[in-house]
Amino acid sequence: MSVELKQPLICVVGPTASGKTALAQAIAEKLPAAIMSADSMQVYRGMDIGTGKIPASERSVSYYGLDVVDPGEAFSASLFQAYARPIIESRDREGERTLLCGGTGFYVRAVIDDFVFPAGEQVGNPIRDYYAALLRSSGPQAVWDALNSVDPASAQVIPIADSKRVIRALEIHEEGLSYAEQKEQFAEIEAYYPSIQIGLQVEPEVLAARINARVDAMMEAGLLNEVESLLAQGMRDAITSQQAIGYKEFVAYLDGETSLAEAVDAVKLATRRYGKRQRTWFRKDQRIHWLDATDFNLEALCQASLEIIEGAKA
Repeated sequence: MSVELKQPLICVVGPTASGKTALAQAIAEKLPAAIMSADSMQVYRGMDIGTGKIPASERSVSYYGLDVVDPGEAFSASLFQAYARPIIESRDREGERTLLCGGTGFYVRAVIDDFVFPAGEQVGNPIRDYYAALLRSSGPQAVWDALNSVDPASAQVIPIADSKRVIRALEIHEEGLSYAEQKEQFAEIEAYYPSIQIGLQVEPEVLAARINARVDAMMEAGLLNEVESLLAQGMRDAITSQQAIGYKEFVAYLDGETSLAEAVDAVKLATRRYGKRQRTWFRKDQRIHWLDATDFNLEALCQASLEIIEGAKA
């Protein structure tokens, strides 16, 4: 199944600290378009500094996908798909464009490609609730062992520590499907929307330096205070999850388990590793038009992007 839009959906993708948000906003100003953030952490209210969320005062176009749910609420690629597509299609019917921007590759593909998620991906699923409770009571190994007992092929492709994906695989198994088999068929899924994808690539050494500088800037902007505020609101479980880079490391510091310097270094290391995973993910998609953002020149990158968009129409 595919859905025609009046104009192709523009996507700006790439690793963290590559300059996606700045470029997306510059393109959106020119088109014009609104921006749909495809970031699995920026959907959470109150998690602003640590997720690199663009401050409201700096937004020059309309934004969607930010502050959608409270920390701790269930959210997934399936729910993002259900959230984003009606907005994109409603705006398209009105002749308005939406630009999809983000570094969560699965969120991007869940929107632009014909992914059909099993019922287990939805909120309020008893299978998810059961294994989430098992995770809390017995830890990641117990949940992974449960998957390994019913679907060893899927267990072998998911790290024990990635409990969110392990539980998703158990949900999928309950639907009579296999996570491992779906993973193999990933590249064969057809497009749902016509799209033009622009990717930013940065030399690894330069990207690592940008990430380090970005974390330092987050600290100056009050990241530690943000972590303390979330803890005071009872959000400990949400900000110590596997995905909450930039938050869980500081919880360890506030609990007296590490020094502040160690916590900052841990955030930088985890973010660099995440950036590497993002690069690996996006490199697999042959549809992406890559631009070199090592020497970041916003005006030049915006112009090159607009030329790609215009060229795709021809």
